[in-house]
Amino acid sequence: MMHAFEVIEKLRVVPVAVIEQVESALPLAEALLEGGLNLIEVTLRTEAAFETIAAIRGNYPEMIVGAGTILDADVISRLVDLGVGFGVTPGLNKSVAEEAQRVGFPLTPGVITPTEVERARALGFKLLKFFPAETSGGVKMLKALAGPYGHTGIRFIPTGGINVDNAADYLSLPIVAGIGGSWFVDKKLINEGEFTEITRLTKKALSLAVENA
Repeated sequence: MMHAFEVIEKLRVVPVAVIEQVESALPLAEALLEGGLNLIEVTLRTEAAFETIAAIRGNYPEMIVGAGTILDADVISRLVDLGVGFGVTPGLNKSVAEEAQRVGFPLTPGVITPTEVERARALGFKLLKFFPAETSGGVKMLKALAGPYGHTGIRFIPTGGINVDNAADYLSLPIVAGIGGSWFVDKKLINEGEFTEITRLTKKALSLAVENA
């Protein structure tokens, strides 16, 4: 199986899902796979998150399952035991970053400022989450960051406020490895069982990535 980061850079779309009911896990995974996406980031914001990850991992081994909103270093070992393919943090938490590196767990730490980018780079990270993207300068900020850091191999996954209307603007930037989005796996769609719509929106998201490669 390809490394999670390789898949992200190939597909260029990361669905960021908040899953409140374990029963939604498998239909959601099926909907994404049907749409051509074998990747999901399950945020650790709900009580169902870990059980959801286990359910998807156990039933769809072809699905690369990531964990988002990692806030504490002691969570890493549990994620490794579950076979999670990658992790994402909203900010640059040194203890989380160091624990991930210690056990060889692929992590994308969150950054916004040049100082945070340099701290992440000093810790050995090159694939970074740019969050919250839209409220922090969006495409213009990423273009500015590309100036001093584009030649270093640093790349970003902007997340936060990205939708079908502005996704192409982000995807067109060479410094963007992929985008994180929830519009095609919206919590309301999941809770209402609109999995056919999720498949349709997933196909549309992937087509945007292809068109702006």
